[in-house]
This record gives sequence, C-alpha cells and structure tokens, in this order.
Amino acid sequence: MNKRIGLMAALAAMVMGVQAKVKLPHLVGDNMVIQQQSDVRLWGWAKAGRKVVATTSWSKEKAEAKADRQGRWLLTVKSPKASYEPLSITFDDGDGQVTINNVLAGEVWVCAGQSNMEMPVKGFGNCPVLNYNQEVVNAAGKHQVRSAKIPSIMRMEPQEDADTQWRECSPQTVGEFSATGYFFAKMVNKALDIPIGIIEANKGGTRVESWLTKENLEKYTKEPTDSMGIVNFKPGADYLRALLWGNGTFNPILNYTVKGILFYQGCSNVGDPGNQYSERLKLLVEQWRSQFKLGDIPFYFVQIAPYDSGDKKGTWNAKLQEQQFRASQIIPNSGLVCTNDAVYPYEGTQIHPAQKQKVGERLAFLALNKTYGMSGIICESPSFKDMKIKDDAVMIHFDNQFGGMNRFIDIKGFEVAGEDRVFHEAKAEHFWRPGNDPWDECLIVKSDKVKKPVAVRYCFRNWLLGNMANMGGLPLFPFRTDNWE
Repeated sequence: MNKRIGLMAALAAMVMGVQAKVKLPHLVGDNMVIQQQSDVRLWGWAKAGRKVVATTSWSKEKAEAKADRQGRWLLTVKSPKASYEPLSITFDDGDGQVTINNVLAGEVWVCAGQSNMEMPVKGFGNCPVLNYNQEVVNAAGKHQVRSAKIPSIMRMEPQEDADTQWRECSPQTVGEFSATGYFFAKMVNKALDIPIGIIEANKGGTRVESWLTKENLEKYTKEPTDSMGIVNFKPGADYLRALLWGNGTFNPILNYTVKGILFYQGCSNVGDPGNQYSERLKLLVEQWRSQFKLGDIPFYFVQIAPYDSGDKKGTWNAKLQEQQFRASQIIPNSGLVCTNDAVYPYEGTQIHPAQKQKVGERLAFLALNKTYGMSGIICESPSFKDMKIKDDAVMIHFDNQFGGMNRFIDIKGFEVAGEDRVFHEAKAEHFWRPGNDPWDECLIVKSDKVKKPVAVRYCFRNWLLGNMANMGGLPLFPFRTDNWE
C-alpha cells in the first residue's frame, strides 16, 4: 500500500511538474522560421508572477519576462542574420526548461485571404494546380522553405493559440502548402538565398469583413457582431460571416514577428456597392498593421481573375477588380498583382484557376523589388494613364510600360462606345511616328460600329481575356474610362 501511495505521489508530482513548465503556443516550436535581424517576439504562459528566461544558441544575451495575473508573458530576442544554420531557443520558468530546435532565421510572410490563397499545391477536388508532379519532385532539398498552416475555425472571442506546427518543405509535405504562398516563397528563396517561412491564415469563401475586429465592424459597418445576430446572419452561408474567422484563424498569429502580408481574396465581395470594398480592405490593412505592431509592413495582394458566373458580358466581377485597383492606390506600401492572363480559355467557370505559379511569382516580384531593393525586377502591371479622341479613334497612353508593350497588332480585349453607351468589340494597334508630340506614340483603338467614340474599356467584363502586357510580361490591368454603371 505504501509503495502504491508513493508511486501515485511520484506520478502526481511528475504531472504537476510537466504542467508547471512554461507553455508555448503551437506557432513557437520546432522548425519555425524567425524574422532575421529583428526584435523577435516570443510568448506563452507560465504561473502568474513567474519569471521566464529565454536563452538562444546564437547569443550570450538572455531575455526575460514576468507572467501576468493570467499567466501570459511576452519577451523579445535579437535575431541573427539569415542563414541555414539550425538554431535553438530554451525557455525556463524555474520549474523546468522547454527547448525548440531546428529554428532558422530568414524572412516570414503571412498568407491571408480566401480559397485561392488556401488552395494547396496538390489542388482541390476537380481544381488542379499546374505542374503538380514536377513541383513535388522539385521540392526535394527545399527544407529552407517552411510553412505553418493555421486551422480555419470560427470563434466569437479572439483566440490566443492555434493547433499548428511548422513543416519543412519536401516531396512529402509540399502538396499541403498554399500554392500561391509556396511559389512566392520558392522565388524569394531563390533570389535571396535565405530561408523563407510562410504562415497560412486564410479560409475559403470569406469576405473582407470576415477578418475585421468587432470594434471595426461596429464602427464602420452594419454587420452583426452579437452571437444571435451572427447565428441568424444569412442562413447556410457560414463562410460569409463577419468577425468569426478573424477571431479564430488570424488572431493567434498577431504576436509573431513577420515581414509582410500576402492577400488573395475578393470573390465573396463581388457585388459590393460603390467604394465599399476598397475602403474596407484599407480598413483591414490598417487593423492588421496596428495589431502586428510592426509599422506599415508591406501588403501585396492579388486581383481576382476573370470568371464566367453565367453572364460573360456582365461587369460585377470587373467592378470588384476596379475596387481592388483603387485599394492599391489608397493603401500605403502596397502592391497589386494582375491575373487577367492567369486563366486558361477553358477555365471560365473555374473559380480556382490552375496557374498559381504566375500568381505567387508576381507577388514575389513585388516583394523583391519594393521590399528587398531588387530594382531590376519589373514588378508592376501597366495601367490606363490617359486618352484622347480624334475622329473615330481613341488614342491611349499607359503607365508602367517599362520601355514598351508586348505587341503591336492582334490585340484583344478592347471595346469602345459612343454616346448611346453601347460597347462594341474594337480593334487596337500600336501607333508611332517621328516627332515631339506626346501622342506621336500611343495605342489606337477603334470600331467600325462606333463613328464617334466617347469611352473605352479593356477586359471590363466578368469573362474577357486580353493579351497586352509590358516589357516584364505583366498583363494590363482591366479598366474603363466611363462611370456609367
């Protein structure tokens, strides 16, 4: 009996000892990538009032913090320059040590948004990603690219932890990585030759409002934020609910020290009136930057692709694209990827286009140029600059050509309209003549059915693929010169 009591006491002591050890969030663990040369935040839980000391393998300096009344603590350590050398961090609260291993210093980016960001390298059902098998084979030896996927959950209250772990890229794991995020990380890793970590905090079907806080929703929207209002909001449309996804899926990462945010979302906001989407996206970026407490970190996002939702000539998809372009103009330190050419002609009704490599790499071009200073990379798509009407033709200039456009003839995607506001398919050709007049070089757009044009559009339809691009191969943003709808 005494032996049994002694054994039970020993087991109880062991359990209490384990429970007394400092506890870390899942995101702070083995294989993690920490932001290089930064004050990296590390956090967790311990007994209230207990001092937690962090010791790193790369420095003799120690960092410490005191757990508050709820047992929460947060400290910062100076991270080293990026390298492939495995690092370790040990935490000690006096009741025992916890050590995380195989840590790399590099660059860390958040992958946020809805299903086109969530879409893994292996694809979704009936939604393949181009060159999947090749990417699996090529993933061998890519352990310097790592990912942590935050489980997509809804919660009424902000969550502090998420059941995740860091994954090293390999042929066995790459299929689960966000395709857009992986192709971004792969390109940046190749260009900078340093480790890249991506934190995937996204959910298919979500609206921009899904990620706003209760305070922002109540101040700037009419979205329900109480439990009854949310439960009764649009029955059956769980993915469209405001607040809950941010609380459950994004809040757990806000203490992490990151370099920037990648965002691919918008389909669920198609049909939003006026400038609502661009203003709310701007609000979301301001919110996230405030929550991360890292200043105006880069925000690079993706314009939704053309989509045939049953009315190819409709414009509601184009209007959301227009709102995204506007958002890129009003959000500081941001950049927008155009995807007009990233859809195959047979993918009209495919909401998840296969060419995710183009998307991820174009996000990487933005980061490499604007964030990492590689000015030789062309990272911006051309956009409409100005126009002039002469007789039966519209003359157009573009911004961000970087030396010229990709073709002189066989240009597709343009339409013109007269005062009747009826648009007709138009022919477009490059025009040039020697001289000093600004209009001695431009694009000439005309239609035999419009003798007196007043407006021009390019790919401003739910489903219309153009073929114009600049010297970097980046496609022309869809646009319209009218405001008739």
